[in-house]
Amino acid sequence: MRNDKNTPNVWLITGCSQGLGRALARHALEQGDRVAVTARDRATVADLAAEYGDHALALELDVTVPSSVAEAVRQCERTFGCIDVLVNNAGYGYLAAIEEGEDSAVGALYDTNVHGVVTVLKAVLPGMRARRRGRIVNVSSFGGLAAFPATGYYHATKFALEGLSESLAAEVAPLGIAVTIVEPGGLRTQWAGGSMHQSPIRLEDYEQTAGARRESTLAASGHQPGDPARAAEAIAEAIGADAPPRRLLLGSDALAGTRARLERMRDEIDANEALTMSVDGDWR
Repeated sequence: MRNDKNTPNVWLITGCSQGLGRALARHALEQGDRVAVTARDRATVADLAAEYGDHALALELDVTVPSSVAEAVRQCERTFGCIDVLVNNAGYGYLAAIEEGEDSAVGALYDTNVHGVVTVLKAVLPGMRARRRGRIVNVSSFGGLAAFPATGYYHATKFALEGLSESLAAEVAPLGIAVTIVEPGGLRTQWAGGSMHQSPIRLEDYEQTAGARRESTLAASGHQPGDPARAAEAIAEAIGADAPPRRLLLGSDALAGTRARLERMRDEIDANEALTMSVDGDWR
């Protein structure tokens, strides 16, 4: 997507201190676009501004603080004139069996992974609506399509983001704004490493399920199949299309897992077809 042949796009990306957000910011900058690179700690993205000069704007942005979001959007629009591409990337994981989850930690998870996305959307959408154009990328996960032990609360936030994004896409499509839900599988980021949160509560009855998956999730950090740089390239290519995809799976594990999930759902739906249809009665 280009404003015209000679004008670079303007991106605002949340969560650029590391991982996918940083890779995507760097890719867009390498393509000659202008990017508001944001993080809760501006110092973690200041090097990108130093490296790419006036094409990169390093901003403090905490998605859980509405005033921080509003100020970052204001500075981006004041500096670059508009926001063509919004990437809601900020988020993190949380390990706990459902019964082990701490209310405060779960609330904080929702504040970042769901409510924070809404706050950023509400700050950016007015400008996109006024121009009748824009691209929105909401970074979900393969975990927004399928769920496993130990990550139930994380899945809940990503399932919420999936539904939110589907409704948003239907609402803004007539306004020239496209929404793409990005669903990565395992990427070699700090999601399962330094960025992962987990409950200190460990109940013995869940050690064979949630407990075992806690360990396997943490052990996989750094060994995931997905390359963040290649994921960034794929996202940029997808949203640059005339008709961006509604969903973009990233990685062979996400593709295989989603196909298996759909197959299981279809089998279960078909097996219970008669029971499903039995509730339709003659209401006249």
